[in-house]
Amino acid sequence: MEAHELAEVLAQRSESGAPYLEFVRSRALSVGLYVLPADGVDRQQPHTEDEAYYVVSGRARMTVADETRDVGPGTTVFVAATVPHHFHDIAEELVIVVFFAPPEGSLAD
Repeated sequence: MEAHELAEVLAQRSESGAPYLEFVRSRALSVGLYVLPADGVDRQQPHTEDEAYYVVSGRARMTVADETRDVGPGTTVFVAATVPHHFHDIAEELVIVVFFAPPEGSLAD
């Protein structure tokens, strides 16, 4: 079994200084923690893999392709591979668990 506590992953991500920390990787899946500060800028580009976001805490808006919606604790959003997407209008620090299948970057050229 591989188990992770959110508080520990948050601490590791904070220590890294990067907004994203991958903490699970297998042949078929990767999982990471993405944190964006209030009023921050989401600089991600479309990914080559499908992904799902689960908002743990915070509030913002998210645009996927041409659709925009509010997101907050408990929101789950699926984004198909190569579809443009980003978080914006971040009102409260966002803490997001991100699931990639297959693992992030594994289908990149």
